[in-house]
Amino acid sequence: MAHRLRPVGIDFVETAPVRLVFAREVAAPPEAVFGALAEDVAGWSEWFSAVRSARPTGDGAGREVRLLGGTRFEETVLVAKSPETYAYRVDVTNAPGIRALAEEWRLTPVGGGTRVQWTFAADGAAPFRAVLRLARPGLGRAFRDAVTALDRRLAG
Repeated sequence: MAHRLRPVGIDFVETAPVRLVFAREVAAPPEAVFGALAEDVAGWSEWFSAVRSARPTGDGAGREVRLLGGTRFEETVLVAKSPETYAYRVDVTNAPGIRALAEEWRLTPVGGGTRVQWTFAADGAAPFRAVLRLARPGLGRAFRDAVTALDRRLAG
């Protein structure tokens, strides 16, 4: 059963009860990384293995994402500032225990490449928060694998 989450703004990325922050450097320039994140939403399933499908909605103001395992998200894009920041919040999901969820991708030039920082910000019932903290290593691995695959895709 899908349920509506609390609408949050971009400030939630800094104030959420659970914040998981991961970073990695890639060879691709920020403009290319931003394009893959914000402009090629359907392409996420090609480089982020947890994403089964993604599509923009509302002329790019939102996204609909389906993950492996059946989790679904309807999202609103909060920030699309090329080539620095891409952020969105989840409005509706079928995942239990979540009250609010937002993600931010921050891109910083490093030499000829990019430092990619992903912040996963969430609030939910105590069991959800505990599970999310325990899932940190797995989410970190998923992030590293995804960004590495994205960098290979952009180089090809």
